[in-house]
Amino acid sequence: MTESPVGDHCDCGAVAGPLGVCVDYYHAILSEEQADPHMYRWHAPVVCAYLLQHPSRADEKYLDGQFRQMQLYVDKGLDALLRVAAHQVARNKHGARLNYDMAPLAAYEPLPPGGPPRHFRATFSGLPLRDGSFVADGYLAYGHHIETIAEATVDAWRSIQAPGFVG
Repeated sequence: MTESPVGDHCDCGAVAGPLGVCVDYYHAILSEEQADPHMYRWHAPVVCAYLLQHPSRADEKYLDGQFRQMQLYVDKGLDALLRVAAHQVARNKHGARLNYDMAPLAAYEPLPPGGPPRHFRATFSGLPLRDGSFVADGYLAYGHHIETIAEATVDAWRSIQAPGFVG
């Protein structure tokens, strides 16, 4: 499963940035956050948004849960998402590893059929990079950029209409 850019465009429709297409940005983010615990706080929204924007790189069975997590993040913020993640980790430590606890995400819409979207108004290749870092302008600025990508991801998926839908 590789990202298939066409010329200077990513498979999500984004134009390549200075680092290349979104996968290049994604790998750079993952690398940088390994050494930075403050940046790592945004790991879950980074992964979910990237996979929802590039579902050919994802395991399809997890996309619905990732979409619901993105909605929770957009709706209630990073701390709420981190609490849900901590709940799942604690649950798994007590032997309930058979499946993900979807109860905290039940209020959110399932992944719409008919995707993926062809365009997202904010993508990874549009992230600002200064002095070789995504957090050179501070963690709040970085968090705002990730939130913007998450909002664009949720909005694009929500805009998909099921085949045969007449609105």
